Amino acid sequence: MPYGGAGTVTRDRDAELEQGAHVTDSIASSASRPDADKAPAPESTRRPSAGDGPPGPAADGAAAGTAGDTANGAAGTGGRAAHGTVDGAPQHDLPGRPFGASPFMFGLTAALGVLTALGLAQALISARNVIVLVLVAMFLAAGLNPIVEALQRRRLSRRAAISIVFAAVIAFFVLFGFAIVPPVTAETTRFVQAIPGYVNELLSDETIKRLDAEFQILAKLRDYVTSGELGTTIAGGIVGAGVVVLDGIFSGVTLLVLTLYFLGSLPAIKEYLLRLVPASRRDRTRAISEEILRGIGGFVAGGMTIAAIAAVFAYLFLTIAGAEYALALALVIAVTDLIPLVGATIGAVVVTCVTLLQSVPLGIASGVFFLVYQQVENYVIYPKVMKRSVDVAPAVTVIAALFGGALLGIVGALIAIPAAAAVALIIREVVIPRQAAR
Repeated sequence: MPYGGAGTVTRDRDAELEQGAHVTDSIASSASRPDADKAPAPESTRRPSAGDGPPGPAADGAAAGTAGDTANGAAGTGGRAAHGTVDGAPQHDLPGRPFGASPFMFGLTAALGVLTALGLAQALISARNVIVLVLVAMFLAAGLNPIVEALQRRRLSRRAAISIVFAAVIAFFVLFGFAIVPPVTAETTRFVQAIPGYVNELLSDETIKRLDAEFQILAKLRDYVTSGELGTTIAGGIVGAGVVVLDGIFSGVTLLVLTLYFLGSLPAIKEYLLRLVPASRRDRTRAISEEILRGIGGFVAGGMTIAAIAAVFAYLFLTIAGAEYALALALVIAVTDLIPLVGATIGAVVVTCVTLLQSVPLGIASGVFFLVYQQVENYVIYPKVMKRSVDVAPAVTVIAALFGGALLGIVGALIAIPAAAAVALIIREVVIPRQAAR
C-alpha cells in the first residue's frame, strides 16, 4: 500500500477514536444526571426489530467495543467527578456517615432530654401548691356530689342543690371563725396585760436576783430591748404572720371556687372523659367510675359524720365540766378529727392542754374522757359509719395514709384512703378477672 494511503487510514482511525470518546463522555454525563433513567437507550443497545437482519460478527464486535468504551468512559468520568467537575458543573464528594449516628449528636440529644426532664420537674415543683389545690377541690367535689344528687332526687335542680350545700359549708366556716377568733383575741389580750405582773414576779424571785447578780441578765435584756433588734424581730414576725394569714385566706377562697366549678360541671367532665374510652369498654368504665365516685363520696360523708359526732360529744363533756370556750374546743376536735389516723389524737392533746391550763383536775378529766372516747370511736363508730363507703383492709389504709402524708402532708393523708379504695376496686374488677381468663 502506498505511504499516503497509510497516513490517511491512520488519521481516519484517530478521528473515529476521538468521536468515540466524545460519545462516551456524553453517555456518562447523561447517566450522572437525575433524569438519566428517563433518557432513551443508545443505538448500540437498541433491541433489534423484526425488519432488522441478524447481527453479524462485525455488529457484535462494534457493540462490545462500544460497551467497553462506555464503561471506561463512565469510570473516568466518575474519577473526574470525585476530584473536580464534570462537563464544567461542580460535583461534591460522596456522603459520609449520617450525622445522627455520631457520638456528638447522641450526647447532645441525651443532654437535651435530661434538661427537658429537669425543666418539667422544676415546673411541677413550682406549681405544687396549685396542683394540691386542684386535687383537693376535685376530691371535695366528688365527696359533696352524693349530697347534691340526694337533694336532686327531692325534685331540686342541680344549681339549687349546689347552692344549699355551699351555703352549709360557708356557714360552717363562719361559725368556726366566730367561735375561734374571739377566744384567741381575748386570751392574747389577757396575756399581754399580764406581762408586767409576770416580769415583777420574776424580778422578785431570789433565784433570778442571784443569777442577775452573777451574769447581769437584766442588763443584757435591757440592752437587747433598747437596741432595736427586738422591734425588728417582732415586726418581722407580725409581717410573716400576716402573709401566712393572707395566703391561707386566698387559698381557702380559691379552693371554694374550684370546688364550686368542679361540682357544677362534674357530669360534663365525666361524660367528656368517658368519650376518650373505646366504645366497647365505655359501659364498664362508666360503672367502675361511678362506683369509685360513690366510694369517695361515702368516705367524705362518713368522715364528716364521725367528726360531727366527736364534736357533739366533746361539746357536751366540756360544757358539763365547766370548761371555757367549749364550742371553740369542740370545733377544734371536729376539724382535727377529719385527719385520718392521727387527727383525733392531735385534737385530744390540744384540748387537754388548753383545759389543763384552766384547771389541773379539768385537764385530767379531759384526758381520760378523750382516751375512752377514742376507743369507742375506733372500734364502734368508725366501722359502722365506714362499712358502706370504702372497702379497704386496715393495713392498706394505714400504709396509704402514711405514703399520702409523706408526699402531700395532711392533704395526701386525706386523699390516700379513697385513692387506695379506687385502686383496690380496679384490681378486683379488671386485673383479677383478666388474669383468671388467661
